[in-house]
Amino acid sequence: MSRPARQPASVSTFQRAVYFLRLGRPLHLLGGFLFNGLGVSIAYYLGAEINWTIALWCQVAITATQLMTHYSNDYFDQDADAATVTPTRWAGGSRVLPDGLIRPRAALAAALVCCGVALGATAVLVVTVSGPLLTLVLLLLALALAWSYSSPPLWLNRRGLGEITGALLVPGLTTLLGFQVQAGRLAAQPLLAVVPLCCFQFAMLLSVNFPDAVGDARVGKQTLVVIFGPARSGRFFVGALALAYLLLPLLVLAGLPGQVALVVLLTSPIAAWQAWRIRRGAVTDSAAWDALGFWSIGLLMAAALLEAVMFVTLAVT
Repeated sequence: MSRPARQPASVSTFQRAVYFLRLGRPLHLLGGFLFNGLGVSIAYYLGAEINWTIALWCQVAITATQLMTHYSNDYFDQDADAATVTPTRWAGGSRVLPDGLIRPRAALAAALVCCGVALGATAVLVVTVSGPLLTLVLLLLALALAWSYSSPPLWLNRRGLGEITGALLVPGLTTLLGFQVQAGRLAAQPLLAVVPLCCFQFAMLLSVNFPDAVGDARVGKQTLVVIFGPARSGRFFVGALALAYLLLPLLVLAGLPGQVALVVLLTSPIAAWQAWRIRRGAVTDSAAWDALGFWSIGLLMAAALLEAVMFVTLAVT
């Protein structure tokens, strides 16, 4: 699916390092810290004694997996990124490879190195935590889904499965991992807590696929936005946001603390504003795409942070 980018000009070692940093999209790594922290906070709320060494190794596995995904995504999505004429800060890849700033094979090599680091951290966790088999299954599942998001042999994001995969993987599995390595088990609380976050992540992935739709269609990359078109995908976006809030009463009945549901509800003005912008035509307005992606990410991060703070607050009061 990839195609050769322009050959990079001769650059200094420092500039090459800057390009590699940009290729890894460090700002996007913050979500891994936040969702791992949410899992830790739920474990603390349920009475687990937090082992910060384990939390650190879990974060190493999570961050390495994220970096693997970023490097492999840019490598295998070179054709789609090159075809995108309306990239934003959140869509169209890092632009490092299409602009010929780094040799593409260097990105693939970096992805494989990060995969090795993630596997190494997994091995450390398996011999350290209680419930090692469950830890191994969750980490290998996360690694497999992260690789398969935009890489062979599954190419999930080219087959209409990228958005749902990302929704389940990023806030879902990451939070469950953060919880499980501390508690040694799974429980209802982290599963309930991630439901609205998965809805927000799904909407966010739709928002960053709007700018890429034309380029993706040109190279046969079948995201949901390409398959269903911008208008219907906009309705999916609004529906996912609405579902996150409509499910809150049911989640409370199932055991989610009411205070946690309440802080998620506090983010509803952002969601309502996003839905209003979609209804006003933001899905086809290139001037609105950058802000749409920014606030979709902000909504997800705000909800996760508020949940984590509330779980810790409940634990200490």
